[in-house]
Amino acid sequence: MALNKLEKRIRIKRRVRGKISGTSELPRLSVYKSNKEIYAQLIDDNGGKTLASASSREKGISTKGTKTEISVSVGKAIAEKAKTAGIENVVFDRNGFIYHGRIKALADGAREGGLKF
Repeated sequence: MALNKLEKRIRIKRRVRGKISGTSELPRLSVYKSNKEIYAQLIDDNGGKTLASASSREKGISTKGTKTEISVSVGKAIAEKAKTAGIENVVFDRNGFIYHGRIKALADGAREGGLKF
């Protein structure tokens, strides 16, 4: 039976999540994108808590420009929130999405903001 696009992504996501997890010292930077928006969270899997989050729906994020440019600004915003929480190193979780386009732009923006992964 052929898998549809969502089922393929979820299968990849489960495989990756079996290998990586976040702690309070080294949180997981989880990224989700929809057709319109993009979201990023810093997650402590041991405690089951979200340490920081940023999205393209927040007031501080400019909605001008392409989706890729907005993704870069979301990456910078999550890096800034991580700095205020005292976090420098993270584990990147692309959530089953291909590391290309908006996902890569968010990662590059987070690196520009000072996060290391």
